[in-house]
Amino acid sequence: MSISKESELLGMQKASNAVAYTLKQMINYAQPGMTTKELDNYGAKILSDFGAKSAPYLTYGFPGWNCISVNNEFCHGIPSEKRILQEGDLINVDVSAELNGFWSDNGASFVLGKDINQHQKLVDASKEILRKAISNIKGGIKISDIGHIMETEAKKRGFKVIKNLGGHGIGRSLHEQPDEIMNYKNRFDQRRFKKNSVVAIETFISTTSTYATELNDGWTMVGNKGGYMAQHEHTIIVTDGEPIILTKANKILN
Repeated sequence: MSISKESELLGMQKASNAVAYTLKQMINYAQPGMTTKELDNYGAKILSDFGAKSAPYLTYGFPGWNCISVNNEFCHGIPSEKRILQEGDLINVDVSAELNGFWSDNGASFVLGKDINQHQKLVDASKEILRKAISNIKGGIKISDIGHIMETEAKKRGFKVIKNLGGHGIGRSLHEQPDEIMNYKNRFDQRRFKKNSVVAIETFISTTSTYATELNDGWTMVGNKGGYMAQHEHTIIVTDGEPIILTKANKILN
């Protein structure tokens, strides 16, 4: 969507605050021995208290409130009573919701407890790449140039990017134009970011894979060549200068 009046800005701020606070609290709440279903239920309660509704459930009928992916699961992991979190797990929580007709999206990967499996380097790279990508976005900048920054920064750190997952426009629905804001430079993509538009910018930084493939459950995605992936995501408003980060309260880049 494009922000054209104060009420739209306020609506996006409220929806974004709900998902940002929920994500932050879920990350803080996660602990070894907990199931991903328990973690999801905790997030569901927070969203409900805001009056917000799960975006993946509303849009796609996702079997949970939030996507929770663990270790080799790249994204869209289904919360389960059978999946028990362990010390050192690489966890991704993606929280998106609708509140009063406005939609917002954010997510983060983190290491649970001690970094016994050496995932922190990947997590840190994803954070740094998102920070750099966002700082370079403004009205008139080519979408593919931001993808080029993300891929270049990943390669510098010895990582790859997933080429079939990307960020997207958001606001009045979960996915809007511009869709497919990718983590690499597509020389055929001539689109540019537009001032006042709302977009969800997200990283998909991986150790070995370049594509994500869907498991038989119809949701969970893993790498085509295995390995691990980290994702960090903010919903932002594009301006003439530094973007406005609507989901800043999640503190994922702190």
